[in-house]
Amino acid sequence: MGRNLAKKILGAHLVDGKLVTGQEIGIRIDHALLQDATGTMAMLEFEALGLDSVQIEMAAQYVDHNIIQSDYKNADDHAYLQSACARYGIHFSPPGNGISHQVHMERFSAPGKTMLGSDSHTPSAAGVSMLGIGAGGLDVALAMAGRPYYLPCPKVLGVKLTGELPDWVSAKDVILEMLRRHDVKGCMGKIIEYYGPGVKSLSATDRETIGNMGTELGATSTIFPSDENTRAYLESQGRGSIWVPLTADEDAEYDEHDEIDLGQLEPLIACPSSPGNVVPVREVAGRKVHQVIVGSCANSSFRDLMVTAKILEGRRPHPRVSFHMNPGSRQVLGNVARRGGLVSLIMSGVRIHECGCLGCIGMGQAPGTGQVSLRTFPRNFPGRSGTKDDHVYLCSPETAAATALKGVITDPRDLAKEMDYPSINHPEIYLLINNSIIGPSEDLRDTEVIRGPNIKPLPEMTFLPQTLEAEVAIRVGDNITTDHIMPGGSEVLPLRSNIEALSKFVFCSMDPEFYKVCKEKGVVAVAGGENYGQGSSREHAALVPRYLGVRAKIVKSFARIHKANLCNFGVIPLVFRDPGDYDLLKKGAKLVFPRLRSRIEQGEMEIPVEVNGHRIITVLDISDRQRGYILAGGALNFVKNELKP
Repeated sequence: MGRNLAKKILGAHLVDGKLVTGQEIGIRIDHALLQDATGTMAMLEFEALGLDSVQIEMAAQYVDHNIIQSDYKNADDHAYLQSACARYGIHFSPPGNGISHQVHMERFSAPGKTMLGSDSHTPSAAGVSMLGIGAGGLDVALAMAGRPYYLPCPKVLGVKLTGELPDWVSAKDVILEMLRRHDVKGCMGKIIEYYGPGVKSLSATDRETIGNMGTELGATSTIFPSDENTRAYLESQGRGSIWVPLTADEDAEYDEHDEIDLGQLEPLIACPSSPGNVVPVREVAGRKVHQVIVGSCANSSFRDLMVTAKILEGRRPHPRVSFHMNPGSRQVLGNVARRGGLVSLIMSGVRIHECGCLGCIGMGQAPGTGQVSLRTFPRNFPGRSGTKDDHVYLCSPETAAATALKGVITDPRDLAKEMDYPSINHPEIYLLINNSIIGPSEDLRDTEVIRGPNIKPLPEMTFLPQTLEAEVAIRVGDNITTDHIMPGGSEVLPLRSNIEALSKFVFCSMDPEFYKVCKEKGVVAVAGGENYGQGSSREHAALVPRYLGVRAKIVKSFARIHKANLCNFGVIPLVFRDPGDYDLLKKGAKLVFPRLRSRIEQGEMEIPVEVNGHRIITVLDISDRQRGYILAGGALNFVKNELKP
């Protein structure tokens, strides 16, 4: 049997292990992508390694999350990041230039390359057949130091696409269909590879949207072939010379299979409060809406903004609806303006915001109490918008625009009675904006790194003791997200480089006493259900609890990135052998882990835990390398010891 494309790219970058499903592999990383909410900590971690410069083909730092400068904190981070990028040879994209995934695809993406990003939506790179993987900031820092990225070798889910999308249906509906079928954990431990005759009907930015939200399925990454559409996109960006054709072998083998007839899809929508809660738009049509936002890393391309502008042309949103637009990049905004779309949006009364993430991570644009918000964003986790008990739906730009016009959730096909479906042709040559990214230069290598009062040093991590005693500080349920553990929003995000200040917010939406309990008890544990730690790659959801004394998490199953982040910071990720034992780990339960250090050193997988006089068995399914991290108190301690002469 032939090889699929995912395994071809992994094989070309393999430096450790074998491509056997579930076994740990190490791959060479070509590009590193950082964003400011997670990249500030990643940069501090890279500095702690003591290297003079990045040891990788290219690294880029984007300021796209914390762009609201309501006080000194975000500005401090930006000054630190820009000066550190100059010092260590990293590209720097300043605030307002655009969203990391969008800008990187425009300026730096290349078919067949690997990219590790400190943002879980790094698989957006699938738009140009690049294997992008989201990870914690420390893993990205290590990749910038030239070290391999380690992960369990994923399965490959082959999804055959046939047909073409009908009018009023777009790429967002393709990935929502995948979420309807597989939910938020159905693709854990898998790379999704799209192939088949339907692929040629999807543009590079369509594929970017689909790859972006593969993360919401729990997937490790997403990949599309590199074909004539990939070539056309790169040529339109003035980078056609880097195009190479890439595809699976005709007789390629996949671990799992699915098939979608694009022609049979209809407009879909994810209801509150999970990206997996997907239904046809017609099933919820008629519900009143108060806010609509088009943008985010999932849907802020030229096509997405232009189709919205065309639908709104000569019209105004319903008086009840506040319509916002967050462009993905200056380049996109400039090209929309050149095509006349900006005039249509302005005349329609759309609020056009700075190029960045904004409301997607709770940085402004919070809806009012009890209000319904329709967004083209990738996530609608509870409270993520910045409003407690929010009602956020996820949909395509077409559904968003139709709903804004009518004031109620509307199937965009209903607009066919009033207008033709806008046909958007991508520019053959984009208006290129190349001068807004500050590239590496030898002239800048002597730059002094600026550290304002919001830039705090990394906390020290102690090694693992022989026997661990802890108390359960909180017990949570299934599908707990990193937003639940370490929330975003305009109050919290500016503290990303200040672990002590950030620690007061851990689990604050679920148990406001969590911080106080940790401070009183000193050493604590967390109990949880299935798919614990889904969502963002933010390593703060592991690092900050560790700072508070969390040394073990015992759950029914972990999300991939969070589990790796826990190992990176010396928190032991244990899984119940018998899920029924979850009931024993109530808040306040006393836990003893006898001979824990010796058991981990000896490679034991079954770790006994004494719980208030009962004995349960947990499973520690991690690699030898990760065991070394935990024993050392964290990956940074482990690697620094390795780097010592």
